[in-house]
Amino acid sequence: MDERPSVSATAPRDVPASEVEQLRRELEEKSDRYLRALAEMENTKRRAQREREEYIRYANESLIRELLPALDNFDRALEAARTRVEAAPMVEGIELIQRELLKVLERFGVERYSALGASFDPARHEAVSRVVSPEHPENTVVGETLRGYALNGRVLRPALVTVSTAPDGDA
Repeated sequence: MDERPSVSATAPRDVPASEVEQLRRELEEKSDRYLRALAEMENTKRRAQREREEYIRYANESLIRELLPALDNFDRALEAARTRVEAAPMVEGIELIQRELLKVLERFGVERYSALGASFDPARHEAVSRVVSPEHPENTVVGETLRGYALNGRVLRPALVTVSTAPDGDA
């Protein structure tokens, strides 16, 4: 059963039916505009919420970028200390500090990744050199100068890598 009152039941007898229909169309048009405005407002709220979440997710990015050289220095210190037998206690201490710092960063979404053995990916790797390597497929990462870091899946710093190239057929 149609819940709309009939034109004859609600309209005074002296109002022409065409005017009632025009008013009904205007009402439908305004209702449609109201519903569209409501939908637009909901979309705006959702978009603002997504932007807020994105901001929070990557708010620490500049701080973490500033910490990356310190993490690199831990790697260098460990590499240098491992060459000396008498530095074993120091190596353990540096490794402990490095692990703790990396755990804290992981809790905030930082991922440290190694590129060794992977195919070269320009989105995650930055080639600093190429070497001819008959034992590796072409465009394979064969060396790593610096590890890469990502924050919640977004690359903070690409890994600095050495990439293999196929030997020339003439060589």
